[in-house]
Amino acid sequence: MTLVKDSPPDAPEICPEAPAAKRRRGRRENLAGYLFMSPWIAGFLLLTAGPMAASLYFAFTDYNLFNSPKWIGFDNFTTMFHDPRWQKSVEVTAKYVIIGTPLKLLLALGVALLLAQSRRGQAFYRAAFYAPSLIGASVSVGFVWRALFSDDAIVDRTQSFLGFHTGGWVGDPNWVLYSLVALTVWQFGAPMVIFLAGLKQVPRELYEAAEVDGAGPLRRFWNITLPMISPVLFFNVLLETIHSFQIFGSAYVVSNASCGPADATLVYTCYLYQKGFKESQMGFASAMAWMLLLAVALVTAVLFWSQKRWVHYEEDAR
Repeated sequence: MTLVKDSPPDAPEICPEAPAAKRRRGRRENLAGYLFMSPWIAGFLLLTAGPMAASLYFAFTDYNLFNSPKWIGFDNFTTMFHDPRWQKSVEVTAKYVIIGTPLKLLLALGVALLLAQSRRGQAFYRAAFYAPSLIGASVSVGFVWRALFSDDAIVDRTQSFLGFHTGGWVGDPNWVLYSLVALTVWQFGAPMVIFLAGLKQVPRELYEAAEVDGAGPLRRFWNITLPMISPVLFFNVLLETIHSFQIFGSAYVVSNASCGPADATLVYTCYLYQKGFKESQMGFASAMAWMLLLAVALVTAVLFWSQKRWVHYEEDAR
């Protein structure tokens, strides 16, 4: 007797989806995606792209918010380059960026190195050092800062007690800008947290191997810590530099809306505000805004170009 093994039933044949049906399904999926994105698209077009395009047009016009814009070509830019107060605003802003940004990053990195070590109450110290970044940009802090650095205030009295009789910083053209630098340095919490996250990613094995080779703390910091956190350092330098170019609120409040004394706190955005909203020269202000955008873009491009020399990524080491 011969046993015949039953053959398995044939698998059901799967009909491939017709190209037309596949296209219809793809269009429905795309439509659903665009519907979900529509609030963002509308906000971008109405609140970002639209105003940017309008300001670019106004930059080449004579526009005072009350009359129709009149096309004048590059006259706003020509006038700008020959304006002594515009040149002063560029000088004050550059000085603020060059002094304030490195000091802020140095303090943030120093505190991050201390907090990266395991110690009691670490969570409290992290929150305490980060808190100024949450409130530092508020108008109320600007008023408090102006009160601290006024004549016969706590800073003035402390200096006098130590033998430095400079008076209040707010009323002194030689010192008022440094009060703004002190305010931005005080807000070091955000870059500190980013530095701390980068330090946590450095392998401990590298430090242990360096210690075996006899490397001291300074050499370990220079040869291990800095190269390993260089991408984080680059990110903080880029971000804080852009933020420094955009300073407005603290300078406006500390100077009591005068950007003074003697234009000592006439940062770029403060002069832009004066030309646009106090003098109603919106065309000139728009030209200033686009020049600021070009300056920030140029600085950003230089930083990206320079990163090849000092920023080390893990992919480069492989």
